[in-house]
Amino acid sequence: MKQYETVIGLEVHVELATKTKIFCSCSTEFGGAPNTHTCPVCTGMPGSLPVLNKQVVEYAAAVGLATNCKITQNCKFDRKNYFYPDNPQNYQISQLYLPICRDGYVEIETEEGKKKVRIHEIHMEEDAGKLVHDDWADCSLVDFNRSGVPLIEIVSEPDMRSAEEVIAYLEKLRMIIQYLGASDCKLNEGSMRADVNLSVREVGAAEFGTRTETKNLNSFKAIARAIENERERQIDLLESGQEVVQETRRWDDTKEYSYAMRSKEDAQDYRYFPDPDLVPINISDEWLERLKSEQPEFRDEKKERYIEEYGLPEYDANLLTLYKPLTVLLEAAVANGSKPKEASNWLMVETMRLVKEKGIEPDEVKFSADNFSKFLKLIDDNVINKTVAKEVFEAMFNDDIDPEKYVDEHELKMDNNTDDLKKIIEEVIANNPKAVADYQGGNQKAIGALVGQTMKATQGKANPQMINQMLRELL
Repeated sequence: MKQYETVIGLEVHVELATKTKIFCSCSTEFGGAPNTHTCPVCTGMPGSLPVLNKQVVEYAAAVGLATNCKITQNCKFDRKNYFYPDNPQNYQISQLYLPICRDGYVEIETEEGKKKVRIHEIHMEEDAGKLVHDDWADCSLVDFNRSGVPLIEIVSEPDMRSAEEVIAYLEKLRMIIQYLGASDCKLNEGSMRADVNLSVREVGAAEFGTRTETKNLNSFKAIARAIENERERQIDLLESGQEVVQETRRWDDTKEYSYAMRSKEDAQDYRYFPDPDLVPINISDEWLERLKSEQPEFRDEKKERYIEEYGLPEYDANLLTLYKPLTVLLEAAVANGSKPKEASNWLMVETMRLVKEKGIEPDEVKFSADNFSKFLKLIDDNVINKTVAKEVFEAMFNDDIDPEKYVDEHELKMDNNTDDLKKIIEEVIANNPKAVADYQGGNQKAIGALVGQTMKATQGKANPQMINQMLRELL
């Protein structure tokens, strides 16, 4: 049987974290009521004129620098002409001839070791609106809130050969962009989207096969499933003597099935020409040097610092630095006096447990660094014990509550009154003669039952260390 090789390139769209749109002052906030974040510019009204948002250029260039690209210091915008109901102008403002970033790469880890995935270009453009299909009323509704939201499109070379390499590349891109603060890269909200260009060829063949582009991919798991599905579909076609058609396909993750949307367009189909309403962009050497100097501490440097400065194990440093939001929580806690390992333990154990239970990504945690620092201080100051701490942490994880107020409102402070505690312990000793006899007979583990009974009697509010010490003294 013939052996086939998969050839994959990606077009990754990233919504930038600006407060306003790329060519107008409308809000980019996610989740507003339909058509409330709009104006004549982003709805394509005749006579309206675009004005470029400078922050978009800064973010795009910063991503280019972080991905080893050459920055095009004299670039411009072009019009990409096509009709679609969610495209109010009947053209999209994008960059074809002089994209802002070119010829870069990111390095990923594969089973065979490190590999460079080349980046052909990064260009700036505006997002389209959103169509909402109403099957009940048999119609489609248009929401223009997203129209004009600034995007960068990161176009890779066809250097990836498996779903694993694609996911490694996307995770690396997401990490770089999040560390820069250029986007939150939330796939579930559409702020990071990937289109997969895939073809297959016989192993050893020099020419690429016919490629298809798969859209509607909003999670890493969906991307991996779509790649495996499309690879098998193309191989089945070739094995049965049929041809692969160059087309755009839509992936349905629920049915794990893709279907053809339209024949694949080429650049000439869009009739690109320079946008007459926007002046060229000139990036000075001084401005570019400032951007270079403002590049943040990325994962590799941060990981090394956590090991050396914080004394964290390599395993902890590896996991925490995968997600920028977790590094923000850790660093804020340490800056406020918490022990690094204690903070790391709560992030790595309880946070990851709750993340898994809720079915979300670790970078989607919503509790604030301030509340996390307050929470750790409650433990450090012996205000709450570890049992109560788990309850408080879960409430903070779910609703970002102020842990100090939560502890006060629910009367969860640890009871350190030694006289009251001594009376309770004496009752526990009197009511558990077998455990007492076992302990006094040399079974050190028997004290655990007595500690448990005391904690139960104090409704979990006592200090376990104090209970342990007083029990030993009384026995």
